[in-house]
Amino acid sequence: MIEMTVAGIAIDGGTRNPVILLRDASQRRQLPIFISAEQSRTIRSVLEGEKTARPMTHDLIVNLMNAWEVDLQRVVIHSLRDSTFYAVMTVGRGKKKKEIDARPSDAIAVALRVNAPIWVMEEVIVDAAMPVDQAADAAESKAFRAFVSDISPADFAERGRSV
Repeated sequence: MIEMTVAGIAIDGGTRNPVILLRDASQRRQLPIFISAEQSRTIRSVLEGEKTARPMTHDLIVNLMNAWEVDLQRVVIHSLRDSTFYAVMTVGRGKKKKEIDARPSDAIAVALRVNAPIWVMEEVIVDAAMPVDQAADAAESKAFRAFVSDISPADFAERGRSV
């Protein structure tokens, strides 16, 4: 699993639909997830520190969790099927833990409100992530290929003896 953070909300140029962008710690890969306009508003309100006069749905969920002393321990986006992402929210109270099925957008909206980590399974990253900096990826790949092409079996034998 790879921990990711919310980089922001963007608008898809083709469809004009909002997209939440998750990025890995290296800031090299991002996972775009299409969301509704309403989900965009609720996530953006947290990102921008806006306060509402009354609790929104995700605020209500957090209030219920607090009232029952339940913690959101993490969100995991675990699969992508037929262009739909699937997530679970791991909640706990004491030693008890439960995984609750959730739309990624809802899980992220709650996670942002309680500062819970957001994880994405590697298979999902492989299937759906896109590079943030393609030039840096290409340069890194070229440097790695150059490094590997200069290695011989004798290099490993010499290093093994010195350890």
